[in-house]
Amino acid sequence: MSDAGADGIAATGAVLRVRVARKVYRSARSEPVEAVRGLDFAVAPGEVVCLIGPSGAGKTTTLRILLGLDRDYEGAVEPDPREAGSGIGMVFQDPRLLPWRTVEQNVRLALPRERRGRDLDALFEPLGLTPWRGRYPGALSLGMQRRVALARALADDPRLLVLDEPFVSLDDAAAASLRGLVVETVDRLGMSVLMVTHNVAEAIEIADRLLLLSPRPASLVGAVPLSLPRGQRNRSWAEATRRDLAGRFPGVIAD
Repeated sequence: MSDAGADGIAATGAVLRVRVARKVYRSARSEPVEAVRGLDFAVAPGEVVCLIGPSGAGKTTTLRILLGLDRDYEGAVEPDPREAGSGIGMVFQDPRLLPWRTVEQNVRLALPRERRGRDLDALFEPLGLTPWRGRYPGALSLGMQRRVALARALADDPRLLVLDEPFVSLDDAAAASLRGLVVETVDRLGMSVLMVTHNVAEAIEIADRLLLLSPRPASLVGAVPLSLPRGQRNRSWAEATRRDLAGRFPGVIAD
């Protein structure tokens, strides 16, 4: 029997394996809602994967499951996110910084107590945060706050960085700058990334592979490798790729 998931990536050696046979939301005041069905995928070491699906498809539900925030489902996540040392760093849409703590304090608070005294110079410098270490979040733009959230996620040297719509609400210049910074950082560290987004253009720009979700209940309808190296991609190639995806997956990618 093959040990590959539905997306074709072998589970052996994967930094993340998600199998959700079924996830149903139940309420005493309404009919049950099946959010996810038969979702099975893996993320390989050093791979940048983007999870794409229409609004309401179950992307947030999938994130909550793989982070261990929702345990009421049929299936399994490996490694178990509830165990210490699972190796997952998370960047949410909202930076979620404590306004009464400095930039550096916000980052250190995310570390295990035994590591809170570690040297963070090599983390802050490439993210452009060194001059802001002693400032409070209120003095920072949204783009800079997101850099702090990225630093916080990276501080404990995770094997996998999970990003939930990390560039939403930023202007084009700030979003492009942060995208470039994320790609540069994960390439330098050899880290794996799973990014949830509805923005197909940004996914095509940075991903090694796209995982395409059906409308609810979410299931995997396509796993699309992007073989052209990121440094060789241009606007015409990206647009042609998007049109091809829209033709192949009309319920997931808008034309």
